[in-house]
Amino acid sequence: MVVNQYIQIANLRNSVKNNYTSINIYCLSINNIYICDINFKQLKDMSNTNNLVFKGLHIVAWVIFVGLCIEAGGLIVNFIFSLFKPEFVQNLYQKLDLTEMYNDNKWAFFSVYSFILTISILKAYLFYIVIRLMHKMDLSKPFNTYVSNQFLQISYYTLSIGLLSYLARQVAKNLMHQGYVTNSLNQYWADGQAFILMGAVIYIIATIFKKGVDIQNENDLTV
Repeated sequence: MVVNQYIQIANLRNSVKNNYTSINIYCLSINNIYICDINFKQLKDMSNTNNLVFKGLHIVAWVIFVGLCIEAGGLIVNFIFSLFKPEFVQNLYQKLDLTEMYNDNKWAFFSVYSFILTISILKAYLFYIVIRLMHKMDLSKPFNTYVSNQFLQISYYTLSIGLLSYLARQVAKNLMHQGYVTNSLNQYWADGQAFILMGAVIYIIATIFKKGVDIQNENDLTV
């Protein structure tokens, strides 16, 4: 009876060790064997739930990325037709018609379009980085240099989008004071403040994450 008990304990500990390398469970009696088995099931359920949520977020990131790529591509096509076939702009996916601005002030036209295209492309590339991170990230060992660097890169791009959106909004206000109609342009940089705030928060998290990775590396070298 005693031998069978310790065989069950060893099998349970080996099973837990294979699935959760950072967890140690010690069982000393039959009652404890029953408790360990319950804890193991709870941990397994939590892991399955986390993986399911992570996969769902990965799918959402892909959907957003595809949508942003379509939007950026549509704006690029719209820009090209605005230069060579302005009368065809109304038939395009992105019906942004700045023909009047182009005829009056080419500098204003290219400035506005530069902001619009740059912000749209940066948003798409930002979610490309997010998708790449989620694809390569190991939830069982998330604290590593690659993940830390990717978080920092995401914060830089997010802040850049926010700052460019703020500058574009100021340029649009200046053009509006000069008599140009710029109300239709607000949709391209209306979320600039949100990106600045989000970028600042991600940068703080990335800095803390990087510090944690450095401490972990030092502990590994010490051991």
